[in-house]
Amino acid sequence: MTNSRRDFIKKSGFIGIGFMGLKLYACGSRTSVVGGEASVALDYGPLVKDPLGVLDLPEGFTYKVISKQGEPMDDGLLVPGKPDGMAAFSAEDGKVIVVRNHEIVPTDKELGAFGLENANLSAISKDDFYEFGSGEFPGLGGTSTFVFNEETMEIEKQFLSLAGTYRNCAGGPMPWGSWLTCEEDVTKKGDLEGNVELDHGYVFEVPATSDMMRATPKPIKAMGRFNHEAVAYDPKGGILYLTEDRHDGLLYRFIPNKKNDLHSGGKLQALAIKNGPKFDTRNWPDTIGPDILTNIPMKLEWIDLDDVESPQDDLRIRGHEKGAAIFARGEGMWYDEGVIYFACTNGGDAMKGQIFKLTPDADGGELELFIEPNDTEIMKYCDNLTVAPWGDVMICEDDTDPYLRGVTPGGHIFTFGHNTTYESEFTGICFSPSGKTMFVNIQHVGLTMAITGPWKEA
Repeated sequence: MTNSRRDFIKKSGFIGIGFMGLKLYACGSRTSVVGGEASVALDYGPLVKDPLGVLDLPEGFTYKVISKQGEPMDDGLLVPGKPDGMAAFSAEDGKVIVVRNHEIVPTDKELGAFGLENANLSAISKDDFYEFGSGEFPGLGGTSTFVFNEETMEIEKQFLSLAGTYRNCAGGPMPWGSWLTCEEDVTKKGDLEGNVELDHGYVFEVPATSDMMRATPKPIKAMGRFNHEAVAYDPKGGILYLTEDRHDGLLYRFIPNKKNDLHSGGKLQALAIKNGPKFDTRNWPDTIGPDILTNIPMKLEWIDLDDVESPQDDLRIRGHEKGAAIFARGEGMWYDEGVIYFACTNGGDAMKGQIFKLTPDADGGELELFIEPNDTEIMKYCDNLTVAPWGDVMICEDDTDPYLRGVTPGGHIFTFGHNTTYESEFTGICFSPSGKTMFVNIQHVGLTMAITGPWKEA
């Protein structure tokens, strides 16, 4: 360990037990970072080759394609393409409501809900769109919602639930029964030859309901305008945490003025390492300053941000200048029992991905690097993630030869699935409230699948 790294650990208030754990961890590491050997724990056993060539899974598990892009929906529109982040909610009748993002931009006219060249654009009111784009370049992202029956393994209803937004990538479920969907896009008013009517780069709220309706397309502007990715809500503190998909992105938190009322305004802040201003968490080979090692909690503080609608798309730059830490493409994020897990897709010495744990508390909380394998056979380009009812973090890889991975609470990484045919990332991983069904997408071919089998006990 270099002197600079030792000095930083002393100054930044690392927890002593965490540092002692590092010595043991580095000697017998299973998910190595910065020197150490890595291995894979196959908790469900080896994958079984799928005769249909879609999805290899462990023995005993099965999948069913339940939705495909271009299929007719119950509102007369088509299932949009590029499905992305999702979350599942309980319906009153025991069914499952899933809200699904679509990472579509206005020029993807063959992938939208309105058919080729938006031929069916008039099927819904112009008022239902956030961005109508002068009718030439309407926002084609947004969300669709489907109602799933776990007994029959069938979708009973699906419909467009948010219209007019751009490139809806991830988001997060809220405990009061809504989905926050995020625009990973900072297109400005006047772009696309003057056809863009509004600024983009916002978070929108979509009620999780089986009623065939579209959400009011109202951006939550106080949550900032930037290249949004995912959101996680801490029910203890009533605070929301947000990732930013940039190579030099920040990690944000939003404190609403009124708990559970996100449109009431609030304060946006950026994460900073206590006594470590402008810290670089990416662990890239050319990173200036000390590397972060696994399992060492770092104390946090939070920096107030201003001008959060950021017309120059410089919120992260201004935040870093004020002392905020930077992250390598913050993406999937999920809250589970007092801990928030989030992925940094190209963080790490090999630039193949990191997963962090953030533990909020009244003093600002703690951050620790959970895994950084630096081995593509174990994990690469982690993106969307969720936490299974039994505590494993389940991960989608963003790659042309992607796997579904899992990480146990103790840090064992295992392989759960493999997309063997389609050169497309996995997205949208989430579990039904019962824990019986895992939903996931193969994005570029527009498939949504339901997976069942001998899951672990919760």
